Amino acid sequence: MPGPLDGFRVVDLTTMVSGPLGSMILADQGADVVKVEVPKGGDHTRQVATRRNGYSASFLNNNRNKRSIALDLKTPEGLEALKRLVRDADVFLQNFRPGVTDRLGLGYEDLKAINPRLVYVSIAGFGFEGPFADKPVFDPLIQSLSGLTTVQAGSDEERPRLVRTILPDKLTGFAMSQAVCAALLARSRSGEGQHVRLSMLDTVLAFLWGSDMGGHTFVGDEMEKEEAQSWIDLIYETRDGYISVAVMRHKEWLGLAEAAERPEWTEDPRFQDSEGLDKHKHARLELTQEVLRERTTAEWIERLEAAGVPCAPVLTRREAIRHPQVQANGIVFENDHPAAGRLRQARNPAQFSATPNEHRFGAPALGGQTREILAEAGYSPAEIDALIENGGAAEPPRAGEDAA
Repeated sequence: MPGPLDGFRVVDLTTMVSGPLGSMILADQGADVVKVEVPKGGDHTRQVATRRNGYSASFLNNNRNKRSIALDLKTPEGLEALKRLVRDADVFLQNFRPGVTDRLGLGYEDLKAINPRLVYVSIAGFGFEGPFADKPVFDPLIQSLSGLTTVQAGSDEERPRLVRTILPDKLTGFAMSQAVCAALLARSRSGEGQHVRLSMLDTVLAFLWGSDMGGHTFVGDEMEKEEAQSWIDLIYETRDGYISVAVMRHKEWLGLAEAAERPEWTEDPRFQDSEGLDKHKHARLELTQEVLRERTTAEWIERLEAAGVPCAPVLTRREAIRHPQVQANGIVFENDHPAAGRLRQARNPAQFSATPNEHRFGAPALGGQTREILAEAGYSPAEIDALIENGGAAEPPRAGEDAA
């Protein structure tokens, strides 16, 4: 059976990570994603480091199951070709700075006039209005402005810290893919498309609110300064490495006391209930760290599991993908790319019992499907030749040139 989004076509102008990750989720779930790229260079991530045979790992890991067409949207011919693609599309994705698509004649109202059923998605960095809307944006800037760096620091008194992965970019990709599906569901009821807008900044703030904004939830009782959150310190040293131990409830504290052979902890007046554990968390964490240095990680895993205390070893990336639980989940798989060779990637995390995801093909060469996509849009072979000759579209590089 094909994936759950089989039969939907997505015209994708996004570049970098947030948009391409979101459209890859749609592609993994069966959508026909047509990746529109500039003829010279294509998506910027094609050029970044960690490469093999002309393909970067970043591009491969965010663009599988897509087809590529190279169009120069600064030419009338390239612009017209894109509009012809939109006529039969279900979804249009773009992450230009606010206002750019309107100037190109590709704004929501422009494309709605061509295809009223189109779900048009705009991704911005800081937002679509306001003092930062027109600023260039990269992930660290969103982490900084959203307060994420101070959440990562643990308190307002500590030096702000970046999350060492492009969390805002990737969160926005996941949020976008969900929004597309919701808009398509709404269209199935109304028969009309709509404009969906989301920003990286909004995505991160919404993400933080579920667990990190309690001090700013009750209007009139806001915290002036954030104190250290206990979860930031839940990585402990053992005799031979590191371990994560999560004591969130009183019964888990009793289990830790049993595993650590510290019966006096159960009588300590500071730790007689979950409220006390939270109120005196600094003392509790210090006691925990002190005792965990006494044994190896393996010994502690055995003891803590026997006492019902949530715990896990702290693994490197190399160790994580080889862990028995990760292997049992089947999240990491291998596949062959025609140019980049044997690849190891992560599948889409959502698994469908009746309409499973499918790895149909790897990330495309720049303009790899230009001719077939134009033909599907109604161009004749002669018209395609002319479009390529005048620079409105482009084919893949010739043999011996950089395929990415």
